[in-house]
Amino acid sequence: MPSETEKSTSAPSGKLADARVDERDQDESDGIALPSHVAGSGTLDRLVDTARDYARAAASDNTLKAYAKDWAHFTRWCRMKGAEPLPPSPEMIGLYLADLASGSGKSPALSVSTIDRRLSGLVWNYAQRGLVLDRKNRHIATVLSGIKRKHARPPMQKEAIMATDILAMVAMLPFDLRGLRDRAILLLGYTGGLRRSEIVSLDVHKDDTEDGRGWIEVFDEGALLTLNAKTGWREVEIGRGSSEQTCPVHAVEQWLHFAKIDVGPIFVGTSRDGKRALNTRLNDKHVARLIKRTVLDAGIRSDLPEKERLALFSGHSLRAGLASSADVDERYVQKQLGHTSAEMTRRYQRRRDRFRVNLTKAAGL
Repeated sequence: MPSETEKSTSAPSGKLADARVDERDQDESDGIALPSHVAGSGTLDRLVDTARDYARAAASDNTLKAYAKDWAHFTRWCRMKGAEPLPPSPEMIGLYLADLASGSGKSPALSVSTIDRRLSGLVWNYAQRGLVLDRKNRHIATVLSGIKRKHARPPMQKEAIMATDILAMVAMLPFDLRGLRDRAILLLGYTGGLRRSEIVSLDVHKDDTEDGRGWIEVFDEGALLTLNAKTGWREVEIGRGSSEQTCPVHAVEQWLHFAKIDVGPIFVGTSRDGKRALNTRLNDKHVARLIKRTVLDAGIRSDLPEKERLALFSGHSLRAGLASSADVDERYVQKQLGHTSAEMTRRYQRRRDRFRVNLTKAAGL
């Protein structure tokens, strides 16, 4: 039975060396430090460390990891071109964006959204070093505008997991300890419209752990999740289901009971034999793998080849499924998903009634 511990992928020695240099460069160039004219002391040094911790908390772990990879890729590109990444050069960054869009050698051309994200990562990394990269500089703005006009495509949306799909998926899970946990993950994530990072960051109680980003309270009527998520603190109400087999609250209660978890992270790994809960919080990638595996096992979209089916579904499929399946006023769905605008919620509604309001007839035509 495979281990659930995240396996790090091996990298060529050159890339590993580059990564180490990039990490050292990041540490040495940290923008939060004492002014040069202030003498250090134990108290001030501790405050610097505290300020750095707060600065890192300004973005999610996934965002920080993505920005770190963006910087590592850009610095390697600069070295290959015989250029220096510091200080920022709008001219070189414009060429970098053009290279990403056109593709070179064995590197495929990147999507517009990925290129835009890479640029955001560079802006962030330069800011951490006390430097300013102006996205509106003509060498950057005009190139990026041209890339968008030439290569932009409608956003690729993940397939929504509908109510019948989620029932088929949980039916594929065994009733051992690992199966109880995965059933709770799928049902809670679906009915809560949760991001995969929100699912695995839940604790049993408030302030159970330092890395927890929320907790759960169970009542007779259902469960209340308090989350510190992408858009800030929010509460998510999850009512009990019509039967124990499909009830997300019952599934969580069963998992916590048999896993003997009464404090700390809710969703943790299990031993290789699946009979004992460990102390280690699950990685959010487990949720993505779980969704893909159960989609295949349940035969969802079996009209497509396996590779295409795997590409269609991800953690966002749970959120899109709730938005598309829940037959309630749109504002309730918006609140559950934690969206700041109705337009964002509509992007998740794959099967909504698009012509319920007919402005053509309302205009008298």
